[in-house]
Amino acid sequence: MFDLTGRTALVTGAGQNIGAGIARALGAAGATVLVNDLRSERAEEVVEALVADSHAAVAVAFDVTDRAAIDAAVAEAGPIDVLVNNAGNGGAEAMLPKKFADTDPDDWRGPMEVNLQGVLHCCHAVLPGMVERGHGRIITISSAAGTHGVGIGFAPYSVGKGGSLSLMRSLALEHGRDGITANSVALGIMDSVRAETAAALTKTIPVGRLGSPDDVGAACLWLASDEAGWITGQTIGLNGGAFTS
Repeated sequence: MFDLTGRTALVTGAGQNIGAGIARALGAAGATVLVNDLRSERAEEVVEALVADSHAAVAVAFDVTDRAAIDAAVAEAGPIDVLVNNAGNGGAEAMLPKKFADTDPDDWRGPMEVNLQGVLHCCHAVLPGMVERGHGRIITISSAAGTHGVGIGFAPYSVGKGGSLSLMRSLALEHGRDGITANSVALGIMDSVRAETAAALTKTIPVGRLGSPDDVGAACLWLASDEAGWITGQTIGLNGGAFTS
């Protein structure tokens, strides 16, 4: 249904799981996908799989916290039509074994640098070209932690993800007349959770299953398409009906 032929899409953190699912969806729609990951071997594995399915893809390794490396990669790749900010630190490794009052600046550095500052860097790198061409799609993968909060130990992660939501709304207001849309996808509980907790978590989801990378890829494909050109500044809750209040 959605055709991205002739478009170039940069998907950060696409060397596995959700990012790989997004890359597959955009590649299947005809986009040339720049598969980013911090580890080049992971990006290359995803590219090999995409190429095997007759999709166009290139591995692009950089750290989203390194603005100079991002600028160099974007300059080498050429015009970016679609940016999907997927890279982030989350899950069990994002939780701190302490309450907010007991945190210190070092506890906040990683989540903020990746989940917010990394999004800022990538947007800065691609926006001038999008403005010049009068077209662009920016999609940021956020979390229910950014819209609702998810409990003790997640304050730095929640703030980083929440900040990225605000950034998308700001970019939507600033660049709507430039032909650029900016939206967020706030994820609920995904199927990458630990097996021992999956069954219990599934019971909390109205549709009765956890989310998959293909679910996220489908949402991103829609937001990247021309058909979603009147959708901007929005946060799409991709959560199976959970986190609706």
